[in-house]
Amino acid sequence: MAEPVIGIDLGTTYSAVGIVEAGFPILLADEEGERLMPSVAWFGPGVVKVGRAALREMAEGRLVRSAKRQMGVRFGEAPGACLPVVRASEGGMAFRTAEGEVTPVEVSRVLLSELKRIAEFRLEQEVRRAVITVPAYFNNAQREATKQAGEEAGLEVLRLVAEPTAAALAYGMDKLAERSRVAVFDLGGGTFDVSILELREGVFEVLATGGDTRLGGDDIDSVVLNLVARKAGLEGPALEMEGVDRDRLVREAERVKCELSREESAIFRAPFYDGSRSLEEQVERVELEGGMASELATMRRICQEVLVDAGMEGAGVEAGVMVGGSSRLPVVQRLAGEVFKQEPDCSQHPDEAVAIGAAIQAGILAGTWREVLLLDVTPLSLGVETLGGLMNVLIPRNTTIPCKVGEMFTNARDGQDSMQVRVLQGERELARDNWELGKFDLPFRSAPRGKARVGLQLSLDEDGILEVLARDVEGGGPDVIVKIESAAVDVSEDAVEQMVEESVEHALEDMKARVFTEARLKAEELLGAVEVALAQLGAGLAGENREEIVAARLAVEEALAAGEANQLKGAVETLDKVTEGLAARMVEEALGALQSGGQTQI
Repeated sequence: MAEPVIGIDLGTTYSAVGIVEAGFPILLADEEGERLMPSVAWFGPGVVKVGRAALREMAEGRLVRSAKRQMGVRFGEAPGACLPVVRASEGGMAFRTAEGEVTPVEVSRVLLSELKRIAEFRLEQEVRRAVITVPAYFNNAQREATKQAGEEAGLEVLRLVAEPTAAALAYGMDKLAERSRVAVFDLGGGTFDVSILELREGVFEVLATGGDTRLGGDDIDSVVLNLVARKAGLEGPALEMEGVDRDRLVREAERVKCELSREESAIFRAPFYDGSRSLEEQVERVELEGGMASELATMRRICQEVLVDAGMEGAGVEAGVMVGGSSRLPVVQRLAGEVFKQEPDCSQHPDEAVAIGAAIQAGILAGTWREVLLLDVTPLSLGVETLGGLMNVLIPRNTTIPCKVGEMFTNARDGQDSMQVRVLQGERELARDNWELGKFDLPFRSAPRGKARVGLQLSLDEDGILEVLARDVEGGGPDVIVKIESAAVDVSEDAVEQMVEESVEHALEDMKARVFTEARLKAEELLGAVEVALAQLGAGLAGENREEIVAARLAVEEALAAGEANQLKGAVETLDKVTEGLAARMVEEALGALQSGGQTQI
């Protein structure tokens, strides 16, 4: 029997494991017949319990839920954890339980270990290989953390697949024409993703993707809890006091949310929630929908941005596929219908679709499912800082992955023998306004200005994990290869929204800054060359020509001092034009003073 490959949906609220058997994707149930496992872990004295077994235990500061929302983030970047958090090694964070500290990766490891055990129980053989899904908007550090958790659980993670892509696979090619576009709207327990995918000749290509790793069903549960607190005349901090069973309140809020997806009203009941007092309040669906205004506005904005990135309107998709448990809420379905100009497609099981898609992708890799090529995209641009503090984009956002892009750079100074390479992610023109993924120093053979040749290559693999290769082309030194495994980038909703908004808001200002910087670099280079040329050949120039050059040089210096981009650019162009003859004479009389070949300088 061939070695199996399992597909895993490691979810915020629920997780599941599946496989392709006899050509069909199925989810594997545990001993109780349950296909969905709650993504919770209970850390007791010398024992760890997972899923429903964990929920049956008294919390007592031992139950960890929604650990996925803390994956790959630094201490202090992700508020709202289920337990108090402390600083872990290398700037990460850990939950403080009654049994000690436990990191999000460790929690995910025990969840994945249990899913592996369930698969082995059902398949009656060892399982060592898996495909695991991640939110499309997970950054490099979050993807690496997920892969690390899988490896620590004893799994070879063959591929990380974006959740919307997996959902599109589950939706099925049989429902689509030979060339079709599908929007996948995925509102899970802790994350929100929207992707536009196109099926073309057996290839699923992600045209655009967007999302928020800190928006999901957990946030809607908080809306319910806040509504109840206000109705009961309680301040928010009152539910955080010692003695309050916060976990029980959150579970009741989740139950009420689920009931309001089917009914117009529901009763929130929490007897003796603090040991003496009880809560019992009726919550109307319309109240919940009103309380979700901020979350709904964010979802709408992200959907519209993804449509713009895909270069299309909502009516251009053949289907708007709804997945994720919280997509059951009528107000969420109405929003998707309005954005995509059609009745949302709720044919997929919202909690199981991603896991089914993961199983299909696992089947593709195992050879038990007909071949379908998945082409994912990178959600944000990647590049490096160049001379003058500019962002030089090598991989634009929404580039299909895997991909590999290279570019040649040169030195900015005589005798320079090294350069610092800063790898950036973001949409702004200036390096300082983007996120730094990593940096390293690259030594190369010393050379006159513009003579060194340094090749940089950025590679994104199928999992969206970045590798940077740097090479001294002229000097023949050893390659420097840097794998960006722990990119400390804040991709919370606030940070992502701020990045996108500022890239639009400051587009004109940023472009002016880039134009000025490029003109300044050109001006400084040209002024130096003109000074040398006038010193060497000025005596032989006609008086009128010399005065014209001196006036143009003065205009450049004044424009530099003024700091106005268009003025400087025009002055540089004028100086360049009036010194063409002087430059030609310099070339004739100074052989070997060759230009750098137009390569970018770092």
